[in-house]
Order: sequence, then C-alpha cells, then structure tokens
Amino acid sequence: MEQKPSAEFVEFDIIIHIFSVSATLVGVCLTVIGIFIMSRRLSHVKSYGEELLALDALLFLATCVHSYVALRSRRKERKHRLERITEEMFFVALVLMAFICVFIVYELI
Repeated sequence: MEQKPSAEFVEFDIIIHIFSVSATLVGVCLTVIGIFIMSRRLSHVKSYGEELLALDALLFLATCVHSYVALRSRRKERKHRLERITEEMFFVALVLMAFICVFIVYELI
C-alpha cells in the first residue's frame, strides 16, 4: 500500500524547489539584462525593461535567500512563516517576470 507524504515533507520539497528555481531565474534575469545592454550598444535605444529585470532579479535573489533561511530554520513556527513569505515573494516575482515579458514585446513592436 502506498503511503502519502507528510505535510512537512511536502512543504520541505516545495521550499527546495523554490530555492533552486529562484536561483536559476536570477541568472536568467542577469542574462537578459546583458542582452539588452548589447542590443542598446548597437541601436542606442534605452529600454525600461533593463531596470524592471534588475528589480525582478533582486526579488528572485531575496526569494532565494528567504528559502535558504527557511531550510536552515529549526523552529517550526518561524520555518512555516518564512515558507509562506517565500512562496508569496516567489509568486510576485513570477508575475513581475510575466509583466516584463509583455512589456518587452510591446517595446519591440
């Protein structure tokens, strides 16, 4: 018979995924900023997408740090509070990234 994973294990698994994905997305944001800088040198057009991506990279970095602190926390109450804040920050950063993508496409048209 198959056992269901405990709620604590599921929360731990989610926070590990948020940690790894947010760290990856910081790199993605920095890569796109580099592409913007190279394209600006070629076309001399300033884009607000760079500033928005830098803000999003900082938000993903904060999410990554929060998830690391949540993973290292030993007190259950503090750990649950940090996990909830981390999940909310990650969601906000993802929504901001989607907004930035739409903004960049709009700028290119």
